[in-house]
Amino acid sequence: MTSRTRIFLGILLIYTAGIAFLLYRVVIDIDPRYRESAEESLVEASQLMASLVEQDVIAGAINTARLEPLFRSVYARQFSAQIYNLHKRHVELRMYVTDRNGRVLFDSQGRNLGADFSRWSDVSRSLAGTYGARTTRDIANDPLSSVMYVGAPVRWGNEIVGVVSVGKPVQSFGQFVEDARARTLWVGVGSALALLVGAVIVSVWLVRPFGLISDYVGWLRAQRSLSLGRMLRRAIDTLRSGLGEMRDAFTGRNYVADYVQTFTHEIKSPLSAIRGAAELIQEPSMPQAERERFLANIAHETQRIQEIVDRMMELTALETRRALDRSEPVALGPLLREVAAGAQAAAARREVRVQVAIHAEASVEGDPFLLRRAISNLLDNAIDFSPAGAEVLLALEASSRRAIVSVRDRGPGIPDYAKDKVFEKFYSLARPHSQKKSTGLGLAFVKEIAALHRGRVELANAPRGGALATLTLPLLSLH
Repeated sequence: MTSRTRIFLGILLIYTAGIAFLLYRVVIDIDPRYRESAEESLVEASQLMASLVEQDVIAGAINTARLEPLFRSVYARQFSAQIYNLHKRHVELRMYVTDRNGRVLFDSQGRNLGADFSRWSDVSRSLAGTYGARTTRDIANDPLSSVMYVGAPVRWGNEIVGVVSVGKPVQSFGQFVEDARARTLWVGVGSALALLVGAVIVSVWLVRPFGLISDYVGWLRAQRSLSLGRMLRRAIDTLRSGLGEMRDAFTGRNYVADYVQTFTHEIKSPLSAIRGAAELIQEPSMPQAERERFLANIAHETQRIQEIVDRMMELTALETRRALDRSEPVALGPLLREVAAGAQAAAARREVRVQVAIHAEASVEGDPFLLRRAISNLLDNAIDFSPAGAEVLLALEASSRRAIVSVRDRGPGIPDYAKDKVFEKFYSLARPHSQKKSTGLGLAFVKEIAALHRGRVELANAPRGGALATLTLPLLSLH
């Protein structure tokens, strides 16, 4: 087996093992998270029902007379609730009440009246004044019949005179667990395939320097006559090429790892928000207004993930370029006026004025589409951070060799702690008017565009308040 094959298989095994372990950890963690959410809801329900029962305690004795018609009515209710893929038609919540000795005084299902439940942890611990919960199977050999119970003490004065325990079948939210597992596995398999493709590419890049040495030896053998000068030049060229490819290989590997880590970190928050909202709207008693608010939150967070993915794909495509695909003379004056005109609608919504100041006409060599995107990003940022009624100044100046595009706003400026981070991927400051952050990829996008045009971009605080973004580009050479 060649060294190239061994390296490839090693990388392949590392990626496969890593993805398999990650998927295993995520999948096994789904069920406990859903159980925690369900148990938290049962805690509140049990405390609510205990407070209701306490209203009918007379001289330390629990009166459960009004519970039976209440649950008979609840179980007979007809409704239709479509919760994503689950169509819910009836109430599955259970409840029983015991006296201070753990004997059942009321059972919503009528199965265990008079039974001694003092040995169950939800009853015994609640009678002792601590938190009590349990999960028990209705049918001993059927794990799908498990029911989760949470107890709450019934008090008369300072004395515990009984327990209310509220239960919910685990199977009622088991469909969500299975659906989440299936979706996670599909995403994981897709990610694994993408990483395997990356592993193939990286492995090829890593072993390429060894191939260059073989190429050099093959070149030597093919020479009819050897010259020391030619051999040295060929060796230096081969070494330079090998070192360059090794540098690119390691950079590429770190690049992939960095992107996976940062992307995972960024989508963790919106995914958690989506999952939390999805779990909450499953509650049949939730008011319609609250349900609509959580659905709107899911839509917003989904859009946020889509924006992150779209901008990340654009940035990745840009970073892989060694040079511009197309290059032509670009007059910056008309380009700035066009960008400012396109931003007027967004500025008007924020009650911000956009002014253009062309101090000198200047042209550069580059891609007009990318330059327009870069200046638009800087202008959009300035509008977002400007207070209502303020002015954003988009200006063009020229020196003997450089064109300078500047965007000045009157916002709060850049905090000291953020000055060194504003061009990092996924780093974003909260907008003053909405307190929301962007994808954090816009300025990184501008930085890549500037580098492709042999220029630079800077962002600093302006002398009299606000922020000043400067895009510097080499002027178009007439020779």
